[in-house]
Amino acid sequence: MDDDSRTRRWQRRTDLPLALASLVYLASYAVHVLAPGLPEPVRLALRSLQLLMWVLFGVDYAVRWWLSGMGLRFVRLHWLDTVVVLLPLMRPVRIVKTYETVERRHGRPRLPLQARVIVYAGLSAVLLGFAGALAVYQQEHTAPNATIRTFGDSVWWACSTLATVGYGDVTPVTPWGRTIAVGLMACGLALLGAVTGSFSSLLLQRFARGEEDERGPPGK
Repeated sequence: MDDDSRTRRWQRRTDLPLALASLVYLASYAVHVLAPGLPEPVRLALRSLQLLMWVLFGVDYAVRWWLSGMGLRFVRLHWLDTVVVLLPLMRPVRIVKTYETVERRHGRPRLPLQARVIVYAGLSAVLLGFAGALAVYQQEHTAPNATIRTFGDSVWWACSTLATVGYGDVTPVTPWGRTIAVGLMACGLALLGAVTGSFSSLLLQRFARGEEDERGPPGK
């Protein structure tokens, strides 16, 4: 059995459990950030749960690296996986890939390519926006001269940033908050470009099909 087939078997077996682990990580982080008044044992349990999920992500990355047999080329070719290991809050975005894997197990995808891109980009935006709002709120709400004081402020900021609107009514003031903002801006531009391009392509295909139906079969 070659390395590629072993890697695929490993991914098929671990995609769904790791997707659930991603949701557990995000949920435990959300509770940790949004409920600061919890008893210390509960907060310790949440931090331990986050660490356990991160260890699982690291083990998965290490196993796939070993199975690939690529050496350091694996890090370059799978840069998104590397970023996800270093920044586990981005791990829930991989749930989109898991959804596609599960869908393919049941035969052909139910949606055309362009529609799938739009759906996946939408899911990614929701997950990224929520994770980004949590991370920025944690950094900002206690900072001096902060404009992001509540989680609602942070959600509003994340939505305007991902949409590339940037009203400027609430902005990060801490170094880490601004670093997160730069990453969210880049993701917003990429997602918006993917959705716009796919939607335009989908419309062009529909219009072209409609014109062909109006002309009728060739030769008539």
